[in-house]
Amino acid sequence: MADTQPPEPMPTTSPMPTPARGSDTDPDEQLRDDEGHLVLRSPEQFKALGHPLRHRMVNVLRQRPATLRQLAQALEMSKGTIGYHVRVLREAGLVRLTETRQVRGGTEQYFALVSPSFKLHQDAEVGPEFLINAALGEMLPPQPGQASPTMLRHLWLTDAEAHALATRLRELTAEPHPADPAHGRAYGLLVSLFRADVPNLPPDDAP
Repeated sequence: MADTQPPEPMPTTSPMPTPARGSDTDPDEQLRDDEGHLVLRSPEQFKALGHPLRHRMVNVLRQRPATLRQLAQALEMSKGTIGYHVRVLREAGLVRLTETRQVRGGTEQYFALVSPSFKLHQDAEVGPEFLINAALGEMLPPQPGQASPTMLRHLWLTDAEAHALATRLRELTAEPHPADPAHGRAYGLLVSLFRADVPNLPPDDAP
């Protein structure tokens, strides 16, 4: 999932209360990091984000708040289906009602993400595979002339070097970029620094 980051140490908190059906979670009851980003930790949140359509919906809402009609048009789904999945995201505390406008023939509601990006709590039951599966689900086949590098390297690092590299990667992914279709095409960036299962050769005792 775009803009969802690996876990960082977070304070221990009590479980998040479950909101009423179709209502928004109280922002004061949500766990956030120092930058105000929502920290994901409840099974309800991961279940909501684990559905392919809701995952795509979250990515669409990163562009701007939208109505059910606009979401239905963008995702090519019925308005009723979109309404159900928006309700699930609201009850999980990921989406909120941000504006109501009077239009000809009725009222339109605008929905927005509660946070510009999400982070995984260090005690979350899911791990890196949650982000990897999300990225696999949204990858498009590469097209000629488009930048789409995928690389895997193995590095032998000290603990200090690994922490320094992790800091550089976080800074890279935190750089601001416009979420505007008029600016260009959507690209995903998945970054992972992990302990690799690579056996070590014994010392070479040959003369």
